[in-house]
Amino acid sequence: MDLIQTFATLISLAALFSYINHRFIKLPTTIGLLIISLLLSMALIALGKFGIPLGDEAKVLLEQIDFNKALMEGMLSALLFAGALHVNLYDLREQRWIVAILASVGMLASTFMVGFSSFYIFQLFGLEIPLIYCLLFGSLISPTDPIAVLGILKHLGAPKSLETKIAGESLFNDGFAVVVFIVLLGIAGAGHGDEAVSVSSVLILFLQEAVGGVGFGLIAGYVVFRMLASIDNYQVEILLTLGLVFGGYALASAIHLSGPIFVVVAGLLIGNGGRKYAMSDRTREHLDDFWELIDEILNAVLFVLIGLEVLVLSFDVNYLYAGLVMIPVTLLARFISVGVPISLMKLRQSFTPNIVRIMTWGGLRGGISIALALTLPAGESREALLVVTYIVVIFSIIVQGLTVGKLIKPE
Repeated sequence: MDLIQTFATLISLAALFSYINHRFIKLPTTIGLLIISLLLSMALIALGKFGIPLGDEAKVLLEQIDFNKALMEGMLSALLFAGALHVNLYDLREQRWIVAILASVGMLASTFMVGFSSFYIFQLFGLEIPLIYCLLFGSLISPTDPIAVLGILKHLGAPKSLETKIAGESLFNDGFAVVVFIVLLGIAGAGHGDEAVSVSSVLILFLQEAVGGVGFGLIAGYVVFRMLASIDNYQVEILLTLGLVFGGYALASAIHLSGPIFVVVAGLLIGNGGRKYAMSDRTREHLDDFWELIDEILNAVLFVLIGLEVLVLSFDVNYLYAGLVMIPVTLLARFISVGVPISLMKLRQSFTPNIVRIMTWGGLRGGISIALALTLPAGESREALLVVTYIVVIFSIIVQGLTVGKLIKPE
């Protein structure tokens, strides 16, 4: 099956599942699609037990898809831009300190808490996973996923200040998490050969990836902003944003800058200054409709793909037990990494009631965690961590995603 047929199959499944969810189940789209995809995967596995090898054909399809490339080098740029496009920069500026702390220090603290905890928990289940791989697991499971978070926030009546904190953190912390993941992967002896990782090299990598990504986002976003301001043709202007997203993301990755941070910064610039000063009302309406549609389509395909990926996992009962135990561990690490900075900042400013509980339970994990887990070097450690990651992600999206609305009350 070639690329076109594979994409056609995924689109067809996403369309069918979206209809079933909208017509009968009536859950938020991303959660509904994930549940239906999981049920289909389980049905195919069950049929295989009775000698009906439909699951084998599905595995062939999935093995042709590089999930990491499909998300990190394909869908992610468009999904992040669509999310950043509607974040109010003024609101984000008001929440800049809490967003910055949670997206960096909070994510890093969670990485080490989860990493060290998992090292001992895995041993309890007979899984001899090196500490550095446990820290890698901590770095890939700690960031909240902007795709999952923004998809759920659309259906909740969250206070604006709370929505800005959650959306802002989720948009930025994945870029920081990727930098931490790359550093730890280098220490593990992969990705950077056997080259030693020093404090100076870590600092240089951070400045290059994160700060460079911000700078490139500002420059490229401003260039496109000036181009948008010089014309009034919504077809051309939409094409310019497409070029910014895909071309800019590819260029950022090629010159070793953070693509996710680049596209978020560019999206914030176009979504605020561009929408206000460089677009007519007609262009603004068409642009919003276009990127909202792109967002919905890619989200649908992504969550169908996540649900189907269960078919290619190597399940072991010890992996399952470890994954179930890691669910409360990751939540506790999230609670501490969110609760400590917010408790300190409460001395100087007010926050939404129950904000720590809301941000803990609303810190959803998603496709980015799975994509990073798939980049780990092949071996038993990778298989175990991939299954554990998958279990935490599925619980996060379905259980937390369906119940977080009960914690949120309008101000």
